[in-house]
Amino acid sequence: MAASPTNPYSEAGVDTAAGDLAVELMKSSVRATHGPEVLGGVGGFAGLFDASALRDFRRPLLATSTDGVGTKVAIAQAIDKHDTIGQDLVGMVVDDIVVVGAKPLFMTDYIACGKVFPQRIADIVRGIAEACSATGTALVGGETAEHPGLLGPRDYDVAGAATGVVEADAILGSERVQDGDAVIAIASSGLHSNGYSLVRHIITNAGISYGDNAADFGTTWGEALLEPTRLYTLPLLRLIDELGPSTGSGTQAVGSGTQAVRSGTQAVHALSHVTGGGIAANLARVLPQGSWAEVDRSTWSPSPVFRVLSDIAGSTLESAEGTWNLGIGFLAVIAADKKDAAIAALAAEGMPSWQVGTVGFGARPAGEFEQGAKGVDGGAVRLVGAYADGAK
Repeated sequence: MAASPTNPYSEAGVDTAAGDLAVELMKSSVRATHGPEVLGGVGGFAGLFDASALRDFRRPLLATSTDGVGTKVAIAQAIDKHDTIGQDLVGMVVDDIVVVGAKPLFMTDYIACGKVFPQRIADIVRGIAEACSATGTALVGGETAEHPGLLGPRDYDVAGAATGVVEADAILGSERVQDGDAVIAIASSGLHSNGYSLVRHIITNAGISYGDNAADFGTTWGEALLEPTRLYTLPLLRLIDELGPSTGSGTQAVGSGTQAVRSGTQAVHALSHVTGGGIAANLARVLPQGSWAEVDRSTWSPSPVFRVLSDIAGSTLESAEGTWNLGIGFLAVIAADKKDAAIAALAAEGMPSWQVGTVGFGARPAGEFEQGAKGVDGGAVRLVGAYADGAK
């Protein structure tokens, strides 16, 4: 009797049947993100999104972002928990789009793995889909790629890209920022998805296992460190609409003089997503040249996870300011006359917020500031004072 023919691709380590099963398991989650503007369903070579609604814009600008989750996935793999990594991915990608005031339209994802475990892939994608729904984003496509020999059997990485739209005259950014604007901090849910190489270094050096009980958090270390990223997109879009125009007018310094900036427009002037680089660097990116801000540490107490990790490492919170968000996930630069309304509106959204500083122009206080960041010749920012002891 002749032997059954073998599949050379399977012998090479690629299981196409497992990939097909993973798609079947994720279909319902993906479809739940689709409105009538998504065409073609799941499984096509390309996702289709009806752009007819853009005809209602006077001058629509498309905003796009791409990112991953970094080494946080190593902790998910270590404790075999994969249902929150997807929210981290959406937070990293979609929340970058709202920084310019754009509404997200659609997203695609990419998962590379050493071996397809269908239920695990479905868990990841379900997390992506649920976060897409929470941010008003359609998940229109993606790819799962099996890379045996390049990645270990239980290794994987995730990435994604999203597209949004904003009216040209409503775009947020440094050109709107005025002298005297309030800098409002919005609380993070924890580490989000940045600085995990440092986190893992601290945990490893301390001889801690991710399955060990973390008495400070009432759970295991792995579960505590997988706390998902807070999603800011829809609350921030509603904040922009709710605050409406500012009643004030302002100026920006230009060379040795000043120029008027846009007034009578939205009261939210700029937003900053606090990701890699920390608070000062990310705020500096959205401030104009010639401006400066001092972020007052005494206005908040960093979340316990940051304090516990710093204590284990024998380091200070200040030494991690260029790595972790330290309890601030977003910063909003708001017209001074609307700062109280902004804080109240964010509180109603379940987003704790508070003023950490004020934007100034011209001569700045003596001392070192972080000037611009990531290729942007922006404003100058530094953190001052000492962190509050109590919980914010």
